Amino acid sequence: MSKRDAIFPANRHALYEKHGYSAAVRAGDLLFVSGQVGSRDDGSAEPDFAKQVRLAFENLKAVLAAADATFDDIIDITTFHTDPEKQFDTIMAVKATVFSEKPYPTWTAVGVNWLAGFDFEIKAIARVPQAA
Repeated sequence: MSKRDAIFPANRHALYEKHGYSAAVRAGDLLFVSGQVGSRDDGSAEPDFAKQVRLAFENLKAVLAAADATFDDIIDITTFHTDPEKQFDTIMAVKATVFSEKPYPTWTAVGVNWLAGFDFEIKAIARVPQAA
């Protein structure tokens, strides 16, 4: 097996080292992005839920940018929610600003009871054609 082509955004490498995973891994023209949460620079959770969701998308954007990708390259997203019924409207409002045009990526939303102090997480798969 060849080594993984790991991708890390600027200024966040220590967070991934601490927990032993890569922000994203490229496999051919696919990019698999680990779950991104609304963590501040020090790794702590943003306490305001709407800000936490926006920050999770900003952190996702930073990982994508490190791989020369954008939200337009995403083909599939999975989101995790600690209280989906109460959080859904807030999440949809933020999501609509990120994915504002059809066709939208596929999306699976999962209710969970624990996200290590966070209330929202998003992971993604993107297609990023390699330069010839």
